[in-house]
Amino acid sequence: MLVLLGPPGGWHEGPDVVLRIDRTAYLPSGRPSVTGEPSQELIDATIERYGLDEPLSAQYRQWVASLVEGDWGYSPTWREPVLEGLLRRVPATLELALFALVPGPDYPGGGQIISSATEIAEAYRSGRGSLKCRARWKIEELARGQWQLVVTELPPGVSTQRVLEEIEEITNPKIKTGKKALSLEQNQLKATLLSVLDGVRDESSKDAAVRLVCELKTSKIGQQELINTLLAHTSLETSSPINLTMIGLDGRPTQKSLRQMFTEWIAFRQTTIVRRSQHRLNKVLDRIHILEGRALVLLNIDEVIAIIRQADDPKVALIARFHLSERQAEDILDIRLRQLARLEAIKIEQELAGLRGEQQKLDEILGSPATLRRLMIKEIELDAKTFADPRRTLIQAEKKAVLDIKVVDEPVTVVVSQMGWVRAQKGWRDRAAATPPVEYTFKAGDALYRTFECRTVDTLLAFGSNGRVYSVPVSLLPGGRGDGEPITSLIELEAGTQLLYYFAGPVSASLLLSGSAGYGFIAPVEAMVSKYKAGKSFVTVNEGETLCAPSVVVCEAGAAPQLAATHVACASTLGRILTFGISELKTMANGGRGLLLIDLEAKDTLAGAAAYTRSVRIDGIGRGGKARDETLEIRSLNNARAVRARKGKLADLGFKPASITRVE
Repeated sequence: MLVLLGPPGGWHEGPDVVLRIDRTAYLPSGRPSVTGEPSQELIDATIERYGLDEPLSAQYRQWVASLVEGDWGYSPTWREPVLEGLLRRVPATLELALFALVPGPDYPGGGQIISSATEIAEAYRSGRGSLKCRARWKIEELARGQWQLVVTELPPGVSTQRVLEEIEEITNPKIKTGKKALSLEQNQLKATLLSVLDGVRDESSKDAAVRLVCELKTSKIGQQELINTLLAHTSLETSSPINLTMIGLDGRPTQKSLRQMFTEWIAFRQTTIVRRSQHRLNKVLDRIHILEGRALVLLNIDEVIAIIRQADDPKVALIARFHLSERQAEDILDIRLRQLARLEAIKIEQELAGLRGEQQKLDEILGSPATLRRLMIKEIELDAKTFADPRRTLIQAEKKAVLDIKVVDEPVTVVVSQMGWVRAQKGWRDRAAATPPVEYTFKAGDALYRTFECRTVDTLLAFGSNGRVYSVPVSLLPGGRGDGEPITSLIELEAGTQLLYYFAGPVSASLLLSGSAGYGFIAPVEAMVSKYKAGKSFVTVNEGETLCAPSVVVCEAGAAPQLAATHVACASTLGRILTFGISELKTMANGGRGLLLIDLEAKDTLAGAAAYTRSVRIDGIGRGGKARDETLEIRSLNNARAVRARKGKLADLGFKPASITRVE
C-alpha cells in the first residue's frame, strides 16, 4: 500500500508539496506494518501512475476520467479493487431486493405466517425449510356479554374435519396400546381443554368457505387463554414445509434458491418469446413470399390463365415466364381460375404492408436484447394485471403458542421404591416434632429406595444403566394413596436398560455424576431435563463400566436444604480413599465422560464419588456377606486429601466399599 503524507498545513497546489511513499503491508488487524524502504523506481512509477507531479486540478480531472473508465481505485478494507468488490456484492443486494418483493408464500386458504423474515429469507435462500403457520379468527359478540371464537382461515394442509378430530381425540381419549388406563398426561390435557371449551361445530358453507365456531365454557375465560389452548393442542398452528425443487433448464429436478428459480424462469421466458417470435416470423415471411408472387402475376392475369389452360406443365411454364419460385407457382396453381381473376391489387398491397410492418417488429425483437426485455416486462405486467389478486396470507411474526399448564407450587414428598414405583405425598415431615419416622407400605418384595422433599414444580430424574437420563415432572406423579405407579409407565425406557438411581429436586440443583472407570463431572439438573419421554443420553458409559450413584452438590430443597459441597470423596472397591477440592472438577452442561477423579489400579474400580462439606458414609459388604457401613468425618477425610487423579490412600475399613453417600 502507498501512504501519501502532505505538509502539516494540509495539501495545496504547488511545488513545495512533500511526498513520502512507504511500502507497507496490511496485517489481519488492518494496521499497516513497514516492510522496508521503497526503491526509487517504485516512487517514480507511482508518481507517474497517479500524476502526483501535476497540479491538483489535473489530478482531479484524471480521477474523474478513471471513474468513467471503471478504475475506482483499490480498497484496503476489502483488499481488492473497489469496482470488483461492488460487483461481487451485487448478487446479495439483488437477493435482498427479491425478498422485499416476495416477502413469503401466499397460500390459497389464507392463514398467517408467524415465522420471522429471517427464517423466510433463509428458506428462500437454501431452497428448503419450514415455516410456522396458524389460522386466523375473529371474536363474535353475543347477547348478555357472551362471545364465541370463529375460525375463518386455516393453515395450508389443514381442514376443519382434521381440527374436529383432534379436539375429539383430546376430549375423549382412548387408552394407549399396552396400557390399562389413561395416562396422567391424557387426563390432564383433557381437563385443560374441557375447562375452556364447551363445544365446536363446523358451519362452513358456500357463503363461508371456512367457519369453525368454538364455544367457550364460561364468559369468565379470557380470549387469549382459549386461543392459546387451541393453538397449542390442534393443527390451528402447524408447520408448512418449503421445498423449492424445479426442473431447470438442464431438464433435471434440482433444489434451487428462489433467486436461481427466477433467474432460470426469466431465461426460459426469454427463450419462449424468441422461439415464438421466430415461428411467427417464418409464417410472415412465407405469407409475404406468396403475396409477392400473386402481385407479380396480377398484372398479367389473362396470360397466367392461358398458360394454366394450355401448357402441358403449367408449374414449369409459370416459373419460366414470371421467374417465380416453386412455392409461389404452387400457390397460384392451387387457386381456382375464377378466384384468380378476382384478385385485387389493393387488398394484396394492404396485406403486404401489414405483414412487412410485423416483420420489422419481429426482426427488432429478435435482433435487440433490450427490445426483447421490454416485451417480456410488458407481457408480465399484463399477466399480473389480468390474473393478480390481493394477498391472502398475512405475514406477521409471532411467538409459537405454548400453553403452560398451571401447577400449584406446594411442598410434596416424592417416595421411590427399589422396584421403581413412585408417588407424591403432600407436605414434608416435621423434623422438629418428636414423632417416629414415617412408615411406607409397598408391594410384596419391594422396599423403600429413598424419599425426596421437594415441590410440585420440581423434576424427578431417573438414571439408566446406559447413562441415559429420564425426567418426569413431579406434578405428574400419582398421589400418595396406594402404591403409586411404576415410573416406566411415565417414560419410554430404552430396550435393555435398567433404572439404577433416582433424584427429585429443583432444576437449579447440581449433581456429581461418575462411572466405575473413575471419571466424573458436575452437571446441573436443568441440563438433564428433557421434554421427550425417551429421555436424553447424558453420561458416557463404555462397555464393561457401570454408572455410580449421583451425589448432590447443590440442592436448596426440603425443610433442611443442604449446603453447597466444598470437597469430593472417592472410594474404590479395593478400599482406597481420595479427597480433593470440588473446584478441581468442571461443570459439563452437555454431559459426557468427565475428568479423571482417581487413578485406579488394573483390577480396581470406582465404588462411588460423593460431594460433601463435613462427612460421608461408605457402605459395603463385610465378611459373611454382612452389610457394613462406616461414616468418615472431616478429620479422616482430610488425611486422604490430595490432588485430583491421584491414587489416594488405602483405608482400613474392614469391608469392601460398594457405595459412598454424602451425610453432611
